[in-house]
Amino acid sequence: MFLLPALVLLGALVVYPIGYSLLRSLFDRTGENFAGFDNYAELFTDDGILRALTNNLIWVVVAPAVATALGLIFAVLTERVRWGTAFKLVVFMPMAISMLAAGIIFRLVYDQDPDKGVANAVWVGVHDTFAESSAFPKAHPGRESPLKPAGGGAFVTTDPVRVGTPVSLPLVGVAPDVMPDDASRARPAKAEPDRITGVTWQDFTRGKGVGALNEPDATEVGYPGMRIEAVKDGKVVERVTAASDGSFSLSAEADGALLRLPAENFRQPYNGIDWLGPSLVTPAVIGAYVWMWAGFAMVLIAAGLAGVPRELMEAARVDGATEWQVFRRITVPLLAPVLGVVLVTLMINVLKIFDLVFIIPPGSSQDDANVLALELYRKGFAEDQPGVASAISVFLLLLVVPVMWFNVRRIRQEGRQR
Repeated sequence: MFLLPALVLLGALVVYPIGYSLLRSLFDRTGENFAGFDNYAELFTDDGILRALTNNLIWVVVAPAVATALGLIFAVLTERVRWGTAFKLVVFMPMAISMLAAGIIFRLVYDQDPDKGVANAVWVGVHDTFAESSAFPKAHPGRESPLKPAGGGAFVTTDPVRVGTPVSLPLVGVAPDVMPDDASRARPAKAEPDRITGVTWQDFTRGKGVGALNEPDATEVGYPGMRIEAVKDGKVVERVTAASDGSFSLSAEADGALLRLPAENFRQPYNGIDWLGPSLVTPAVIGAYVWMWAGFAMVLIAAGLAGVPRELMEAARVDGATEWQVFRRITVPLLAPVLGVVLVTLMINVLKIFDLVFIIPPGSSQDDANVLALELYRKGFAEDQPGVASAISVFLLLLVVPVMWFNVRRIRQEGRQR
């Protein structure tokens, strides 16, 4: 009598849906014609379901292992610091966030635009520290320009330069609002008898028919930092960098050379990694999952660690064991039951993962991030194939049951040992 309410509730919410799904999986789309095992056969022939099955396998192998390993590391390290409790609170805090909210957060974190996505902002910052991006990625010669393409994105003068003759290297294509902040007004180069002088600038003035072509006007600014090379017989004899007003000067050694603006001046800015592209979308979503569940693993492992006999660790240290040996030979073996619980729990959890995969990947790469729970939703509600969706649900149940059985069996064995 005491168990009856619970049994009724379980029957209505668990047993009946499982039984109905099993029955429905044996019928076609309409639910009127018996299809046998045709829906189950489609699980191993449909490309979308096979991709989802492959991704689920990646999830089961990678996500629980990484989350458990991080939880173990955090639990062990926080034992040795005063602010360990505060650290545990911060690491565990993502568990208080719903999967929906976490998905929205990481959709923004992985945004391709470095001005929006934190991941690419950090990545681009590190990249630009070692490989500075160009300020003139879209600059190119204008009409009647003395410059011509030199291949590979570089430009070169059409005629050799001469000592005492000023050189003009006009370019267009850079929006005024993205010009370097230190760019100043460009002025025509003055001739010097023993040097080659020149100027490179933005040869564009707003307004139709305003300004002179290939000559610096009052409102036109130079290209500060533009790199210029003097090339003779295919060899660079001298290099120079333009000043804030675009002016530059070369020695007499460059007489008779062609001036080249190398391709590095026009290199497109580095925009980071396409985290949500086809190749990285699954690892990116797994990263979001680990961010949420590493705290869960840490708390359980820390609870198990509190029960580890300290005498064994101290005895090992007295016998000359290093901290790594104590961790590997004593801490981890004694925590094996707890680690097993955490690992199995997370494996069951990732088999049913849906929310993050549904929210984080954009439509263009959602097929590449697909998992069985998401494919079940698609087949059942988007593609109106309830028979196939029911077959997927039964298949998921069959995948989860062995893991659950293993967990229950291990818990019973531990109970007998105690």
